[in-house]
This record gives sequence, C-alpha cells and structure tokens, in this order.
Amino acid sequence: MSVQEITCKELVEVVTDHLEGRMPPDRRLLFEEHVAFCSWCRTYLDQMRETIRITGTLTEDDLSPETRDALLEAFRNWNAQSR
Repeated sequence: MSVQEITCKELVEVVTDHLEGRMPPDRRLLFEEHVAFCSWCRTYLDQMRETIRITGTLTEDDLSPETRDALLEAFRNWNAQSR
C-alpha cells in the first residue's frame, strides 16, 4: 500500500477547489492532513480565506472592460513565465 500525500505546490494549485467545496472527499482529506502539519500552507490557506472575505464576491460584470483585459493579460503573462 502506497502512502498518498499532497505537496505544497499541489495544495496551492487546488486551494480554490477546496474553498469552493469542489474537491473530492479523498483529496479533501489529503489536503486537510497536509494543512494540519504544514504551517506555510496553513498560513497560505488563511491568507486566501482573508482575501475572499475582504474582496467579497466579484463577478465579471463588476469589472470595467479595461480592468478585465488587464487582468487577463497579466494572467496570460504569468502563466507563460511559469512554464
């Protein structure tokens, strides 16, 4: 039987799924076990929760077209740089 773990990098990639309740139960358990033992990821999760609390719920309609385009461009550039 192999031991399954979730890495810090994987946790960062799926934190939104966790916060939105879209994570399968087996992955949720791995996520929660990791957070219980990793202070860095626990801090990251707390920061994400706080960001959501502060910003509330934004929709695409809340953004000006210029802001939307600037955000999309920033994420495209960030994704291209991370490869």
